[in-house]
Amino acid sequence: MAAEIVNPRSDANTGNEGADEPFDPAFALHRGGKMAVQATVPVRDKDDLSLAYTPGVAKVCSAIAEQPELVHDYTWKSSVVAVVTDGTAVLGLGDIGPEASLPVMEGKAILFKQFGGVDAVPIALATKDVDEIVDTVVRLAPSFGGVNLEDISAPRCFEIERRLQEKLDIPVFHDDQHGTAVVTLAALKNAARLSGRTLGELRAVISGAGAAGVAIAKFLLEAGLGDVAVTDRKGIVSRDREDLTSVKRELAEITNKAGLSGSLEDALAGADVYIGVSGGTVPEPAVASMAPGAFVFAMANPNPEVHPDIAHKYAAVVATGRSDFPNQINNVLAFPGIFAGALQVRASRITETMKIAAAEALAAVVGDDLSAEYVIPSPFDERVAPAVTAAVAAAARAEGVARR
Repeated sequence: MAAEIVNPRSDANTGNEGADEPFDPAFALHRGGKMAVQATVPVRDKDDLSLAYTPGVAKVCSAIAEQPELVHDYTWKSSVVAVVTDGTAVLGLGDIGPEASLPVMEGKAILFKQFGGVDAVPIALATKDVDEIVDTVVRLAPSFGGVNLEDISAPRCFEIERRLQEKLDIPVFHDDQHGTAVVTLAALKNAARLSGRTLGELRAVISGAGAAGVAIAKFLLEAGLGDVAVTDRKGIVSRDREDLTSVKRELAEITNKAGLSGSLEDALAGADVYIGVSGGTVPEPAVASMAPGAFVFAMANPNPEVHPDIAHKYAAVVATGRSDFPNQINNVLAFPGIFAGALQVRASRITETMKIAAAEALAAVVGDDLSAEYVIPSPFDERVAPAVTAAVAAAARAEGVARR
């Protein structure tokens, strides 16, 4: 059945709906966009004008020209992030183009501000070419203190991030990869603590070998996970497969120590952890075949790969990507604080150590309140962003990538 198309220009979406027209609050909220630019200084008279603009501004420009590092003190650079996309992997909508991606990018920007106190500017690029994206972002970089790559399809996202990190001396962070990985690790550390196990004792299965799945696998191994098998549409990513992309070949070299082959169902037999970032549905018998006391993180939206009602029959801890179930794995728990911490110390990049520090800080917020229904805090817990910010800033200083 086709989805109903609501005319965004109709009275039904302005709050002036007629008796026979449905009111769609989503269109009403988005009318005119979700953000605006606001001045931080007044321009009330000619004296204010002469300081904020000419001639006073020339003094500041000249000082920055002589000492470039002053740009961080006398412009917004150190507190603003570019949210960059090409619109090719937007939420669950796929390749919908740059214009259609803007509501999501605006949403990301307001979450940066709401949860991390970080200003952000949505930038949707009308190109899918890797070279053009990299060149464009490099040219835009002088205006920003960091770059958040968003909703760029795999495998291009890996190359774009890598090349930008090589070319720029500011943090470049693909949130679909690393934000998801940080929150997943935090939830998994607490689930393991609840069960009296260490990460090293766990074998995980990840369904989905796209940006999030690849990043989660690498990050969990970096954090000490015992073993992980990653699956795609053709089954377990393993060394004996000849159809792998370069990204998946690299993944096959570091994952699946058990040497498993076959399907997702084969991988899940006896596994301790399921992490879903692919959509689709996992058959109930496959979930039932997991080890006793297993953890099921079914993170696809809006439909988890394993419905919580099914997962709870077999799993000790269940998490999803949805806010209407306990234990929501939500990137907003990570990226605002990660960037706030990096910007606070003018970090040149975001390292693995900084990401692990963010995950540990996020997990620690739960503290003694840990339970099967609470292994990860709410995005609205006011302790989250300050804890992540402080941990990331401290890790940056310890690792020598901080510049203040």
